[in-house]
This record gives sequence, C-alpha cells and structure tokens, in this order.
Amino acid sequence: MSRYTSATDDDRRAMLDAVGAASIADLFADVPEGVRLRRAIDLPPGRPEQEVYGYLRDLAAQNISAEDEITFLGAGMYDHYVPALIDSLLARSEFLTPYTPYQPEVSQGTLQVMFEYQTAMSELTGLPVSNATLYEAPSAVASAGWLAYQANRRGRFLVSRGVHPHSRGALAATSAGWATEIGEIPLANGVTDADALAAALSDDVCAVFLQYPNFLGAVEDLEALVGPAKEAGAIVVVQCDAIPLGILRPPGDFGVDIAVGEGQPLGNRLDFGGPSFGFFTARQEYLRRMPGRISGETTDADGRRGFVLTLQTREQHIRREKATHNITTAQTLNALAGVAYLSWLGRRGIVELGELLLQRTAYARDALAAIDGVELLHDQPVVREFAVRLDADVDAVIERCAAHGVNPGFALHRDFPEFPDGLLVAITEQRTKADIDRLAQTIETAVREVVHA
Repeated sequence: MSRYTSATDDDRRAMLDAVGAASIADLFADVPEGVRLRRAIDLPPGRPEQEVYGYLRDLAAQNISAEDEITFLGAGMYDHYVPALIDSLLARSEFLTPYTPYQPEVSQGTLQVMFEYQTAMSELTGLPVSNATLYEAPSAVASAGWLAYQANRRGRFLVSRGVHPHSRGALAATSAGWATEIGEIPLANGVTDADALAAALSDDVCAVFLQYPNFLGAVEDLEALVGPAKEAGAIVVVQCDAIPLGILRPPGDFGVDIAVGEGQPLGNRLDFGGPSFGFFTARQEYLRRMPGRISGETTDADGRRGFVLTLQTREQHIRREKATHNITTAQTLNALAGVAYLSWLGRRGIVELGELLLQRTAYARDALAAIDGVELLHDQPVVREFAVRLDADVDAVIERCAAHGVNPGFALHRDFPEFPDGLLVAITEQRTKADIDRLAQTIETAVREVVHA
C-alpha cells in the first residue's frame, strides 16, 4: 500500500471474489496478447515536490510563446490581442466554476451568456440558429458531416483541398464509422476548382465542405461553388474564420446550410493549442439535428424574461437512441470570452479590425513578393493570411528566422506535399508595420544565406 494506492491485498482479494475473478490478470483476459505490456512501466523514482517544480519549470522554459518572438504563424490559431476585461469576466466564480446549467433558476447568468453568444454567431454567419458551442473547429466540421448524413443518408462527401487539414482528418476519422466515401476537390490557383467540383457532383453526394477564407488564405467564390452543390441536392458546409466575417459577406448570404469554425481568435489566447471553442450555425430546418445544446429565451410564471435550455439533443439529456450527438459538455467559458470580445469590439469595431488586417496583409504580401527568391503562391484576394513560395529550403529559412526572434509562418509541406516550397504567413493586429518590415528583412537574409550555404 502507498499514499496514492490505499487498497490492501485483502481489499483486492475481496474485490476479485466479488466479481468472480481468480487474479487481477483475469480482468485483462479479453485484451489481445499483441497489445499487452509484459513488463513494468519504466518510470523514474519519485522526487521531492521542490525538485518536481524545478523540473517542470525547466520543461516549460523550452517553449517559445508569442510573447517571446514576433510570430506570423497562423494556420487556424492566431495571436490576437485579448483585452483585460476578458480575464476579469472569466475569473468570476459564477462563470468559472459551474458545469452544466441543469437548473435554470440558478443558472440565469450562464444561460444568458449562451443566448447572447448564439445571437452573435448567427449574426456573423448570416444563419438563423446557433448552438452553444462545440469543442473546436475540426470536431464542428465532423459534427456537420454527421448532421448532413442524418439529413439525407447519401453516401459521399466532397471536401475541398482548401479545408483545414485537421478538419479534413477529423471528418475522415468519424465518417469512416458510417461507411461514407470522401472525394477531395483540388485547388486551382489557390482556390477550390469549380470545374472539378461540378464534375464530381452527383445525386449520391451527401455534403460539400468548403472553407472561407480557405487554408491558403484565399477568399473562395462561394457563389460559384454553392449554387451547383445545392442544385445537386447536397448540403453545403463552410468552415469560417470569424474575424474576416466582419468585412466579408456572411456564408448565409450564399445559401450555405451549415457554417462552423474555430472560436480561438475571438478573445481566446493561443495557450499552446487550447482550450478553445468551435461554433456551429445552421439553417432553421436543421435546428433539431444540431449537436450539443441551445439556450432559449422565455418568460417565467410572473412574466419576467428568463433563459432555459430549449434543445438538448445529446445522450446526457435524452434517450440514447434519440440523441443526435454524443458531445458531453460545451466550451461555455471559452464562448463567454468570445461574446465578451465581440461586445468589446462592437459592430463597428469588428469591421475596423477586419479592415486593419486587410491593409496590413496587403502591405506584408507586397513586401515579401518584392524579395528576390520569394513569389506569391496564388494571386487570389486575401484578408489576414497569404502563401508564398521560397527559392530555398523552407525549414532552413524558418530555422534561421527563429534564430533572429521571428517566426515567419507555417511550412505548407507539413500538410500539403504539393507545396514543398510554400510558406503560409498570418497577420493580426499585433503585428505592426515595423514587425512586417522586420519579417521581410529577416526572410530576405535567410533565403540568401540558405541558397548560398
């Protein structure tokens, strides 16, 4: 017996007798031999608390955060400024400690935040209904696939190559359980090939998945893509970047059925990859198939305004066979940061932020394209992210830039082998003109050094 495992040999014997097992090994009889570990786990001996703290501190010091370098890394997560009021709200115990608002009479604050969040996401995406969040963008895309499959029971998905690779991976992993076939639509000059999409459409296509702007930063022509998909009877799912929606036409204007996305840019820090939240909005007809939960407005017995969970189509709330999703909770605290951030920006502020990103991205794109050994990967319209080609080894250029305190972006070959020389560069309001000038100078020097090394 130890301080962490309090069961004695007599306790273990009594438990084995209760379940009818002769030994602990019998409990693992159904585990295949090929996956069993036939040795003790190789763990180092225990250390005093003070030593453990020092060890963990040294490990943490190996990380380089956006506070330690000038970062132009994006690819779905972005270094936006988070105002102080976000932390002030999140730290309030009534928001920080609750789990699920099962009792509306004691959860009005949480339910109101959820309701206001849903309203904000519906306005951003131009779609009438929103749930109270999912985990992050990839699981939201996968959930949209399940909804689409439940809605029309067709057997094939068409996914643009411009959709985030993590989202494509999540969709492929989950839809394998429904025996759904996935066809990939290639890119042409940085955007989804409309002709290839039209050629792939047929009456067995369940849903078409697009991204707006896409992973390469290009603003897709949704009008040209959504129309043919809808004519073929497919459900159209679009993964969105919420910040550019302040200046772009919302997906709902194009007839998109479901809009999902990553909520991290809305008041959530990078936090080494999480936690974050995923948003999910849809047309009215899909309301009862949406995953998770939805907060609604009502009146109490005295006629006073109040909020309740109006739809809870998950296994914890209704009979399992009637559930539309197995999500267990929601990222309510992160969504609170999102709606607080949007309220802080206001209707005009999110437009001004989008315009600022548009201007700085255009400046950065021109600055890099003017460098010897750098050319644009595509010439499509962009808002906050763009891709370039380097006449030098991309990883070597990134390494040399990092040595000068600059992270120049994402090496596209990690997920797009067809772009071995591609670099994806992201701009936020944190990156000043001076930062962009430094990026251009650093890349120019790094490319020259790598080429002549």
